[in-house]
Amino acid sequence: MSAAAASAPLERLRSKALIAGVAGLACSGLGYAFDPERFFQSYLLAFLFWISLSLGSLSLLMLHHLGGGDWGLVIRRPLEAGAKTIPAMLVLAVPVMLGLHELYVWTHAEVVAHDEILQGKAVYLNVGFFLARAAFYFVVWGVLGTLLVKFSAYQDSSADQAVESKLQFVSGPGVALMALTITFSAVDWAMSIDPHWFSSLFGFWFIASDLLATMAFSILVLAALRKREPLAGFLQTSHFHDLGNLLMAFVMIWGYLSFSQYLIIWSANTQEEAPWYALRSGEGWISVTVFLWLFHFFIPFLILLTRKTKRNVQRLSIVAAGVLVMRFVDLYWIVMPSFAHGGEASAFHPHWLDLTTLVGVGGIWLWIFCTGLAASPLLPAKHPRLEEALEGAGGH
Repeated sequence: MSAAAASAPLERLRSKALIAGVAGLACSGLGYAFDPERFFQSYLLAFLFWISLSLGSLSLLMLHHLGGGDWGLVIRRPLEAGAKTIPAMLVLAVPVMLGLHELYVWTHAEVVAHDEILQGKAVYLNVGFFLARAAFYFVVWGVLGTLLVKFSAYQDSSADQAVESKLQFVSGPGVALMALTITFSAVDWAMSIDPHWFSSLFGFWFIASDLLATMAFSILVLAALRKREPLAGFLQTSHFHDLGNLLMAFVMIWGYLSFSQYLIIWSANTQEEAPWYALRSGEGWISVTVFLWLFHFFIPFLILLTRKTKRNVQRLSIVAAGVLVMRFVDLYWIVMPSFAHGGEASAFHPHWLDLTTLVGVGGIWLWIFCTGLAASPLLPAKHPRLEEALEGAGGH
């Protein structure tokens, strides 16, 4: 089960991704020269979107190792390739760290000096501790990803059945560590843009969003490679049906957490929490809010209820692509209004830097992803359950 069968399309995508990434970052650098503040805002948005796929890949990979299932076998390589992008995301995080003063009001000593709430949070929200936490997150993610990829590669070469227990041993505490680190990183990188606001559901909301985006992306990758060996002799309609069910489940979880957070804040109606949603009901943003609920929850949920959609690769791919696009819109809705300081700044004003930074960071991410995916067979050749699964697929 060689990786050579899939190498040609991956190599083409890899080359195009690198060109797009370099061009996007170059254009973004030009934008920085004219509007540094907007550059950092747009770059943070792009960074949060692409790292959500890295973290979602690592989290789903560990959930598969713990729970098993054929659905995980068919997307295991894309998930491992996504986990391999984490070291690159550490490098791509450098502009975010350099732009802390432009992104976060709590880095301004003169503002903190006149704000009692920020003074109370200064023990946690300070530049030194922020950078230390970011370093800790990447160490945890890097170690977990490296161990899982290393053990998986060893399993392929040795057929050692004991490797499966090692993968489960890492994944058990790894899932708990991912929940903690994703929660705190979401608070640090997204929620602290508006340091007066807080939500106890915010971290879980981000975790669900990461898993949803990653499942959608994995479906698209699998659909693109389904006619390549060894996937062509293994993939069945039932695999896409299972992935469609998981996609629908994550859509439901996202919708539940989103509505629960809104309902709790709306019913409490406190001065600290309510303005966050009030801002997103302002000029232009209310349309984005309605658009989100329609195309990130109601329409995908209703479409995925049908068995026919989940067993049709083309239809399922369209839904997955839509969900992935809406994840970016969701992040835009979360991040951008928090930079408002009233007046025109609170209105919905997209900028061309939003696109160039997305393409720039995304091009580099996809280049690393394709490199990692092409480095291994598309199926885990020596997995203890693969032979049984192959028999179920017709013995190809």
